[in-house]
Amino acid sequence: MSRRTTSVIAALAAIPLFVALAGCATASAGSDSDGGESPENKVVKIGIVGKGDAQWEPFVEAAAEEGITVELVDFGSYEQPNPALTEGEVDLNQFQHIVYLAEYNVNSGEDLTPIGSTAIYPLGLYSTKYDDVKDIEKGETVAVPDDASNQARALNVLQQAGLVELKSGGTPYSDLADIDTEKSKVQVKALEAALTPTSLPDVAAAIINNDFVKDAGLTFEDALATDDVEDPKSLPYVNVFAARAEDADNETYLKLVEIFQTDEAVQAGLAESSGGTALSLQTPVKDLVESLKTVQKDAEENK
Repeated sequence: MSRRTTSVIAALAAIPLFVALAGCATASAGSDSDGGESPENKVVKIGIVGKGDAQWEPFVEAAAEEGITVELVDFGSYEQPNPALTEGEVDLNQFQHIVYLAEYNVNSGEDLTPIGSTAIYPLGLYSTKYDDVKDIEKGETVAVPDDASNQARALNVLQQAGLVELKSGGTPYSDLADIDTEKSKVQVKALEAALTPTSLPDVAAAIINNDFVKDAGLTFEDALATDDVEDPKSLPYVNVFAARAEDADNETYLKLVEIFQTDEAVQAGLAESSGGTALSLQTPVKDLVESLKTVQKDAEENK
């Protein structure tokens, strides 16, 4: 889920609200009058959540320099961009990680697909009582988000930090029942993602989604621990550009992915909007697709 992790899995991360859905789609971008494809003189509608993020203005400008007009459609919540893409109201979207996309496909019966990576946003453990994760005492309580995707990722963070042990070893669908309480150092309490920051006075520590960190008066540097974004288990949390399956090879759309991944001003904006936490990625699309297939299979089994 973008640093908006989402909710996958919300999510797999928590989200500020922005402007509601606007506009309807024009004809499909990417085909010229002769039936071929060209990245020039195209209008592409991209669904996002957070139009004010610093990467989008330079992205639109860089696309225009390549002859592509980008219209950003800013949605008010993460539940909206995927249905809009499915219905053709937008041509692409960029707001989610693979786990969130997999859950949408499984629940809706659709086949949206990743066509390029953007970044991964580490999920952090914060505390106002402890300065080091090693100092958290046995039997203390740690808060995690209660939505499925973010909770699973949060539990994996706690396992990597040595605070809990998961019976499954950790999956995108781990929940509180997956905790081996006898082998775990702390107790875990699930709260609505927006409430984990306000729980800090009452718990030893809390997993806080990136979008709530600043609102809680914290900085990303305050995190006692984060997930290892280079761990293969983190691949499902890579944020992606998503398209309809029939548009997976659209030349214009792939050019936009390339612009996002390589333009210096876009990358600087991404770093600014994430507080320097985003790890920009150029993950091979085949790896993204394989990860999506794996997570979708897991999602089917966990329905």
